[in-house]
Parts: sequence; C-alpha cells; structure tokens
Amino acid sequence: MDKSIKNQVIAKSEELFEKVVAYRKHLHKNPELSYQEFETMKFISEQLTKIGIPHETGIADTGIMAMIKGDHHTKEQSCIGLRADIDALPIQEQNDVEYASQNEGVMHACGHDVHTSVLLGAAEILFSMRNELKDPVKLIFQPGEEKNPGGASLMIQAGCLQNPTVKEMYALHVFPDFNVGQVGTKEGLYMASCDEVYIDITGKSGHGATPHETIDSILVGAEIVTSLQQIVSRKCDPKIPCALNFGHFEAIGTTNVVPEKVHIKGTFRTMNEEWRAKALEQIIHQSERIAEAHGAKAEVNISKGYPFLENDIDLTRNFVSKANDWLGEENVHDLPIRLTAEDFSFYAQEIPTCFFRIGVRNEERGIIHGVHNSKFDIDHEALKTGMQMMVMSCL
Repeated sequence: MDKSIKNQVIAKSEELFEKVVAYRKHLHKNPELSYQEFETMKFISEQLTKIGIPHETGIADTGIMAMIKGDHHTKEQSCIGLRADIDALPIQEQNDVEYASQNEGVMHACGHDVHTSVLLGAAEILFSMRNELKDPVKLIFQPGEEKNPGGASLMIQAGCLQNPTVKEMYALHVFPDFNVGQVGTKEGLYMASCDEVYIDITGKSGHGATPHETIDSILVGAEIVTSLQQIVSRKCDPKIPCALNFGHFEAIGTTNVVPEKVHIKGTFRTMNEEWRAKALEQIIHQSERIAEAHGAKAEVNISKGYPFLENDIDLTRNFVSKANDWLGEENVHDLPIRLTAEDFSFYAQEIPTCFFRIGVRNEERGIIHGVHNSKFDIDHEALKTGMQMMVMSCL
C-alpha cells in the first residue's frame, strides 16, 4: 500500500478523533431500541449533511444509505459497502461516566454507538479523498441488528445492495477481549445461525396430593427439555458446530398446586443450513409427541433468526494482508468460530463480505467488561483503529 496514502489516513483519523469521540458520547447518552432509532437516524443524517455526503433516510423506516463518489466514478460502477448498526439494548447502564445513557433501561451495551461513530469518521476521511478511490463507497447505517428479523434483511429488501451494485462489504464489531490497537477476523465460517424456540405446554391443573387427577405440565416440560438435548448429542454430525439451550422455564403453581401451563424459551444455533432446517423440524415433532404421550399439548413456535456468517476467503485474506502491513502482524489475530449470531450474515448470503473485530480493552482504566454487560465501555483510542481499518478496506 502507498505509504503516503496510509500516512494521510492516519493523520486524518488523528485530526477527526475528538469529533468522533463526541459522536460516540452523544450516541451513548441517547440510545434507542431496535426499529425505534428515529433520533439516531436524524443525528447521523445531520452529520452526513455537514460533511457534504449525499444520503437517503427512512430506509426500512430508520436506516440510512449514503454514497461517496469521485469525479471519475460512473453512475453504474459497482461499489464497496461499509455497514454500521445503530440500535441499542434493553439494559440499565451502571457506568458512572458523564456520557452514560439518559434513557432509562436502554444502553449501547454492544458497541453499536462505536460502530456508527467509526463509520461517520471513516466517511469523512473517504469523502476527503474520494477522487483517489478506485471504487465508489456506499455507507449503510442499519437498524435492528439486535432483534428479529434483523435490520440487515430489511435493508436488503429495501434495495441497499443495488443502484449501484455493492460488490463487496465490510463491517466491524467491538471486541473487549482485545486491547486497543488489535484486530481480528476469520476466513470462512465464523458465526452461527440463530433461531428462537418457544414451547407452550398445556396440561391439567390440580392438587399436588392427587397427581393422578392432573396432567403435570412441569413434568412434561422437563422431559421435553431433557429429551431435546439428544438432537444435538445424537442427531447432529459432530463436525457441525451446534448448540441448543433453554434459558426460560416458567410454571406458576405452588407447593400443592400442579399448574396447567408451562412456558419454555430457548435458542438453537448452528453453522449448516440443511441441518438447521432438519433440527428445527425435530424440535417441533419431538416436543409435540412427548406432550401427546402424557395427554398434554405442546405448541411450538420458531422465530427464524439470522443465517450463519461466512467471511469470503479471498476478501478476508486481502484484508488481513493489508492489516498486517498497517498495524503489524502481532496486532492482527485469527479468531476461532463462535456460536453467537450477527445479522451481517444476511449480506454475506448475497455478496462477498469480511466481518472483523477491533480491540477496545484497557485494563489499566478498568475497561474490561464484555458486550451486553451493564458496565460495558471502550477506550476511545479504538475509534482511530476502527476508522483506519474501515478506510483501509476501501483502498
């Protein structure tokens, strides 16, 4: 890579640093839940307007698309896509900082405020060098990453990958396991599909002293939860990453009352679409049959979530090669597969993508908490790394 361009990008990220920190603090103080990000959209639009970048708002209600084109780019020329997610989580923040959330019970605990701020900063850098870019760049600020059906799917339906065609796409995510200045990614399979499983069991309530006159919904529910574990341990090919977990089991009775109903909620995750479909069918069939055998009824609802995320091998290798040159090989890491989910996977099903992570950890300052934690925070120096890596992806 041309050292003069690299130095130009680094200098610009330093110049914009305080502005981008201010973006992040504003967004962190004013988080909005999935598909409710109207003020966030307005703020992003205001910043893009100040920079001079043409854009559209209201995509999938609260999303934004923007284009950066040089004088030499044609109208039909395919472009590079950069994505940031903009929604927050229903978590009560416990950080004692001046930019803590002002919205009760809502917090940017997954770093989407960081992603958005980084992309705004990268956008300004790219706009300043638009006539030096080989390809145009499309910026996608999307809603609803944290909630089904996933804002990415809605943005795609709204045409964000067309007019002009996005030929490849990049996105980053904060990573509290890495110190500031480090990045990581993985070529090929990286993250899992994610489906929500809801099982409602109806038995027959009655007195605990006369169990023969009841249909024990708790017993039925316990058997279903235990039995369904065999789908992973005995039906799944061991070479396919897979997890089925239940985190909610609600049965409201008491010491001498067998309740009529039980409500169970869980998650199913894997990295193979054929097995995913088969396993979900088995979850439904097995739950219904177990309940029927006891004289109860099980109603199973599956909320279909995100597909698995697979990074394009060539694109990711090229990103790693450039990152090694930019940051030093000691700061670029190969990540293991993980069964968390990310709706960036919808883009990956359509076009070549590279999803990478940036370190935000600083133990000396006590910045050690993971995402979805009420004390999550970042070392703001990570914003520089994020801006530089996003810009680098387009060079």
